[in-house]
Amino acid sequence: MNDFMEMAIPGGVVISIFLIIFGFAAFMRYLRYKETIALAEKGLIRQRHHGANGRDTLRWGILITFVGLALSIGICPLAIFTETPEALVVGILVGLVPMFFGLGLITVHALNRKEQAEEEDHIL
Repeated sequence: MNDFMEMAIPGGVVISIFLIIFGFAAFMRYLRYKETIALAEKGLIRQRHHGANGRDTLRWGILITFVGLALSIGICPLAIFTETPEALVVGILVGLVPMFFGLGLITVHALNRKEQAEEEDHIL
């Protein structure tokens, strides 16, 4: 029972942090939706923001990648001190998941940038 609590408490904390972050993001998206509906009722249209040529995707990708890297670097020594292989695996995964998500965003930015360059070459 004690081993379960040693793994459940840190896992619960990590899950709680992710739920708070994603809950906040969902709430902000809901507020944006309500604002769009209110503008539509008045006959107005929200001006589209294209993210300054995809720089927002790159910024978020870099930020999330380094958060994942920091989590991996920070949690692994703590997991090593517990001397349980399960804690080390969980510690590594907690950091690797956001790190690869961030790398995916950076890849999306690179591919979109390449497609935009090809489209501009075809236009000229």
